[in-house]
Amino acid sequence: VVALDRSKPTVLWETNAHDVPHQVWNDDWDAAPLQIGDYLLEGGENSWFYVIHLNRHYGPGHKVEVSPKIVMLVPGWDAQELAAIGDQDVSIENSVAFDANTGIVYFSNSGGLVQGWDISDILKGGRHYKRVFRFWDGDDTDASIVIDPQGYLYVGRKMEENVPRPQSFPRDHQIGDIMKLDPRKPNHPVVWSVQVGNYSPDGGTLSTPALYNGTVYVTDTSGGFAAISQRTGKLFYEVKLPGPTWMSPVPIDQQLLVGDCSGVLHDYDISNPSKIPKEKWHIQLSGCEESTPAVWHGMIYV
Repeated sequence: VVALDRSKPTVLWETNAHDVPHQVWNDDWDAAPLQIGDYLLEGGENSWFYVIHLNRHYGPGHKVEVSPKIVMLVPGWDAQELAAIGDQDVSIENSVAFDANTGIVYFSNSGGLVQGWDISDILKGGRHYKRVFRFWDGDDTDASIVIDPQGYLYVGRKMEENVPRPQSFPRDHQIGDIMKLDPRKPNHPVVWSVQVGNYSPDGGTLSTPALYNGTVYVTDTSGGFAAISQRTGKLFYEVKLPGPTWMSPVPIDQQLLVGDCSGVLHDYDISNPSKIPKEKWHIQLSGCEESTPAVWHGMIYV
């Protein structure tokens, strides 16, 4: 936690990825933390999920102070998952998603375990939490989960490249790499799934799916993007681009921004979601575009 109300930025508090009962993978923090009121939600590459009560307040001189306390610390894996994948590459690399209507937080890990935890009591100052959803999609799931207004989850998965994972192959081929899940049906949550990428190592999707005008837009690590009907899962089209394509697509004002690894940022007309879009313009930048652009007041920041 960094205070910006001093003459220079000051670290008020920090935690170490090694300070857990059993670190499974490594000590990176790939995911962006999510702040809900006075609580911070974060998943680590140490394979643990945290809820931290910040206890923010003002101290002498009206300076910001915090007294953080970790109020929930749970493993992002379970024994069933480890047995299924045959390794311990189960880091949490996606940013958590929170459903404010249900008080459930969702995240996944590099072994493909999608989880939902009811933390509504924790966020009220209580001590109780419960895992209410579990689904194994088969493989590396680093893309952040998207929740629509009806509570459905949109999950993107890719084939793991860091470790050989033959035990996951049957599941990888059974379920597509972009899927719609209904967490209210934990025994049969798959509404639809679509295979967009290929089955080679690192094939699939790393980017966060984008929902727009009844359509799911997602990039394919091998190079390109696809449009899928949000309701039915029908694949409308695929557009090929120089790969890998890791940037999350940005739909806005009937247009779609997608960057590729040749350094080109493309803008497409998606006014008709089911038709292959025409490119409106493109611009050559200096290198591979991995981060998602921010769009603000008619300007694109990339």
